[in-house]
Amino acid sequence: MEPAFTLGLEEEYLLVDRSSRDIARNPPDEMLEACQEQAPGQIHPEFLRCQIEVGTPVCATLAEARAELARLRATVAGVARAHNLAPIAASTHPFAAWEPQKHTNRDRYNMLARDLGAPARRLMICGMHVHVGIEDDDLRIDLMNQVRYFLPHLLALSTSSPFWRGQDMQRKSYRLAVWNELPRTGMPDSFQSFGEYQQQVNVLVNAGIIEDASKLWWDIRPSQRFPTLEMRITDVCTRLDDAVTVAALFRCLLRMLWRLRLTNVTWRPYKNLLIGENRWRAQRYGLDEGLVDFGRGTIVPYADLMEELIELTREDAERFDCVAEVANARDIIRRGTSAHRQVAIYREALEQGATGWEALAQVVDWLAEETMVGVE
Repeated sequence: MEPAFTLGLEEEYLLVDRSSRDIARNPPDEMLEACQEQAPGQIHPEFLRCQIEVGTPVCATLAEARAELARLRATVAGVARAHNLAPIAASTHPFAAWEPQKHTNRDRYNMLARDLGAPARRLMICGMHVHVGIEDDDLRIDLMNQVRYFLPHLLALSTSSPFWRGQDMQRKSYRLAVWNELPRTGMPDSFQSFGEYQQQVNVLVNAGIIEDASKLWWDIRPSQRFPTLEMRITDVCTRLDDAVTVAALFRCLLRMLWRLRLTNVTWRPYKNLLIGENRWRAQRYGLDEGLVDFGRGTIVPYADLMEELIELTREDAERFDCVAEVANARDIIRRGTSAHRQVAIYREALEQGATGWEALAQVVDWLAEETMVGVE
């Protein structure tokens, strides 16, 4: 039987002060409470107080997921506005410093701060997670093994973190550089079965290192809480429609691999040595310098690779009624991701005589506006 392929999206936002454009270090507790009253069970605090997380319910269609995500963005923005704050859907803030930030005073976060030390304090970063429902445990592991190949392609399409503490880091996703300081991150190994995966997890649990598999912060993982495969590699997309495109592509890729499996065909497995090279290229260059096609043994322009992915998943996009959303990847390539546009705004402002801070402030203003495009 075909898996459910249901969808669930989680996004993390940074809260900024509308006047200073800096991070809101101590947003009022009543703001979070008001958000939770308007969307019970769907808006949560994150590790740092300057962050907030939203999560859609289980969605049967992409249209439903988009509507839920739009509602949640609008809810957070509406409540924040009353406190002279705004959410920005960006994986790093253009100029804020991480040292003054405070983590949320909850048992889980207090434990993380204690266990991880200084790297935890640098986690002023945000991501997007996409859950796809796959009920069978072994199938979930099999599809995870195969879809790892395509994760750098999704990362490149989502990048939104070119700046860190006021510097252009010359990476389209600097968020991953910060995230990689933590243990149990990066690309997971290949597993023969869910049983083997669980066996490996149990070694860490029995040693007292982790409580459960929710402390595996890989680029993709079987969810500990739900019968889903959870994609975690991507930056949070500033524009709502771009987030929907990334989610649609991930879902379609999983169904494409499932279809191949029905005919006893699997995507050729590649070691993390090779997949990791494309992960680095996506982090460093985004869409700009292409990724390696390991079958051909050469670097291929990203636009050409995306055309291949669109063709590979055409049947699946039709099945999920998301042909237009998948095709929006072409528009992202044409205009650039959030990272491209942030850097362009910054450089143009400097050329027009703005100071460095003024140029970065313009980037923050753009992020706040772009986060609401297609929402209100």
